[in-house]
Amino acid sequence: MSSDLLAAITASARASAEVRERTGAATVCDAAARRTPRGAEFLAGLTGRVPIIAECKRRSPSRGILRHPYDPVAIAIGYETAGAAAISVLTEATFFDGALSHLSAVRERVGIPLLRKDFITTPFQVVEARAVGADAVLLIVAALPADCLAALMAEATRQGLAALVEVHSRKELQTALDAGADLIGVNSRNLKTLDVDLRVFDALIDEVPDNVTVVAESGLREAVDIRRLRSAGYDAFLIGERFMTMEDPGVALAALIAASGGR
Repeated sequence: MSSDLLAAITASARASAEVRERTGAATVCDAAARRTPRGAEFLAGLTGRVPIIAECKRRSPSRGILRHPYDPVAIAIGYETAGAAAISVLTEATFFDGALSHLSAVRERVGIPLLRKDFITTPFQVVEARAVGADAVLLIVAALPADCLAALMAEATRQGLAALVEVHSRKELQTALDAGADLIGVNSRNLKTLDVDLRVFDALIDEVPDNVTVVAESGLREAVDIRRLRSAGYDAFLIGERFMTMEDPGVALAALIAASGGR
């Protein structure tokens, strides 16, 4: 993802959120007040034998349409049955064909924690995440000034949500740690070239303090990847595109967990 594309996606997501806030803030706040998010449970669930955050994603900017037809509820039910630790649901509309309604529909049908995967830049989007039933939000360091990152992490805490803080370099990792992140995702995808370089996982893991939960993201396809990164110190794994291109994502997840040493 080029820096210009990242900026475009972030700007689009912010503009859309600002419209929703102007037209429906009261309704969203009322909905959020009726939810009881489980941010602590989301974090605690990433400490099992093979904790996988399995993703529901219809499209990506790098690969185009991943799944058609796309039924996030059916996919999520399969993930839960297969033993996912949590489920990530894309809610960004313009570039990923996501929707907040996808997450709320999944929330009605599964009991495990949910991550809102989006380009979050405003406190209102964090409240929205709670309103539709999320237990955690993704915060991308590359898309946020340091003061904004800290403010959004604080808002997530106020809303009872976990914050998965995504980094791609040592500099971004330090920014996340300086902001007090206790849950960090290391993404092996280069945002400028879209290339995946699994060496990023090895380059950053030794810089992560022992008291921080660390998630490996992108480029994970085989059980050998999971086993190697578990040995290196990674606690959990976020996997989406691999499952989206399989005939039955839930069956694919179950097979990967079993081959990686899980149940």
